Amino acid sequence: MWPALLSLVALSPLISAHGPHIAQHIARANPAASSPTTAHSSLATSSTNTTTTANTTSVTLTFSLISTNPTAVPLSDIVSSASTQPTQALTTTWQPGSVPTFIPGAPALPNALALNPANYPALDKTPPTDSPEVLQWIQEVANTGIPIPDIPVTNPGGCGNNTAAVANATERCWWTCGGCTRPTDITTCPKKDTWGLTYDDGPGLYTPDLLTYFQQHSLHSTFFVVGSRCISRPAMLQDEYMAGHQIAAHTWSHPYMTTRTNEEVIAELGWSKKIIKDALGVTPLHWRPPFGDIDDRVRAIATAMNLETVIWTRISPTQTFDTGDYTLAAGGVTAQQVLNNWESIMGNSSKISTGFIALEHDLWQQTVDIAVGYILPEALAHSPSFNITPVIECLNMPLANAYVETNDNSTNPPPADAPISHVKRPQSWPKLVSPYPDHRAPCNPPVDQAAEHQRAALSTLLSYILG
Repeated sequence: MWPALLSLVALSPLISAHGPHIAQHIARANPAASSPTTAHSSLATSSTNTTTTANTTSVTLTFSLISTNPTAVPLSDIVSSASTQPTQALTTTWQPGSVPTFIPGAPALPNALALNPANYPALDKTPPTDSPEVLQWIQEVANTGIPIPDIPVTNPGGCGNNTAAVANATERCWWTCGGCTRPTDITTCPKKDTWGLTYDDGPGLYTPDLLTYFQQHSLHSTFFVVGSRCISRPAMLQDEYMAGHQIAAHTWSHPYMTTRTNEEVIAELGWSKKIIKDALGVTPLHWRPPFGDIDDRVRAIATAMNLETVIWTRISPTQTFDTGDYTLAAGGVTAQQVLNNWESIMGNSSKISTGFIALEHDLWQQTVDIAVGYILPEALAHSPSFNITPVIECLNMPLANAYVETNDNSTNPPPADAPISHVKRPQSWPKLVSPYPDHRAPCNPPVDQAAEHQRAALSTLLSYILG
């Protein structure tokens, strides 16, 4: 499928962040899991990007490595056919009732062993919308009074199978087919040379390797976790959290969210939040849409569910801060291509006045190997030095503000707390005129203070909603 969609030298900046091999990836990461929905394997291209893939023969590094991990797996061994490596044990198995001392007022840790998968939806499928939990969440969304734009769902198949939606990509602010963002979307860190470190799709079997490296180098990250992986590995999720990393939502089954109905979007986000709360005792205030697939309808629902959207930095229609590691395990790219992408990210970071957020994954052996063996050592050796933090801290906020239960509501109002319950949804969604051709809109400029960013962003989003 890829050869029919891609040139030999470039990958669209607006394609799926994972591509058609996602079913294979998840099956390898959790063989007992049911197959993901077919929507996972559908996305089309729309332009070119510096993230390279497809031609995996005769690829060499375009730069010299400054630093590597002495125990790094050789690049020649970071391939789809790599031998399965032994997995590491968790750094700590946490007892129920343990309290994270690094978050003031955090609740005690629940008993991970008491979580029963039978009480949660089927793995890797969009949950049913008629369960008591989802019906309650639907009512809670309605009770916020936040208007949900009447935007049609998109078709599986991406940009090429959504002619009408692509024509209105700027009006609906559809990131996938135009790169459009709203001021509410977090896409950069305000301070230059700050890297908001993120990993998607776990917890994976090799996430403990990443956690061990973080511990050795005093690093912390944001983990955008998939609900289906969390109920499969709740103790690993606890280990991430108790090590001081930010935990954020990444849906229950990892679908293209614009292909889901309002009720299905609520189900995906609600169950993702619930398993995190059930395992950790805290509820996340941030999420990342799988594949970056979001529009104003999905944004509004996420806002009503107290979730701020985090994507990755994009500085032009052809340059996103995407390592392209998502097809490494399936052979879609080589390790050398991923490192060339990372070198481009480091180079582009020097051209912008802000910090950045990049896209990486911790679900697979190969993506963890290249992260701990090469990408992170290169970043630590970079000059000028990167300030590497979780996204919440790159926004100049404490880790406590990443969760409902510990957030300082006086300085960081949750997304759904705006007093708009009396407002009715407008009859039509206002048309937004873009000065950019082909419905392409750049990343919104960052603001200096994180609290001001959130308040101003919410106000701006509501102005779009209310006209």
